[in-house]
Amino acid sequence: MANRSSNRAAIPEAKSALDRFKYEVASEIGVPLKDYNGDLTSRQNGSVGGYMVKKMIEAQEKQMAGK
Repeated sequence: MANRSSNRAAIPEAKSALDRFKYEVASEIGVPLKDYNGDLTSRQNGSVGGYMVKKMIEAQEKQMAGK
């Protein structure tokens, strides 16, 4: 069966920037991300994604408010 991951960047050129952002966020919240993350809990992995979304929404709100 083929891997049909829906985890693709809408803008492929942004992939490296999103990866850097992911590691930055993980560092901020104390999650030790590395090339293989199979030893992390679902909670740890989810916290990185959740915090990334929170920061992206905050940045967009600031931009929309003209700040």
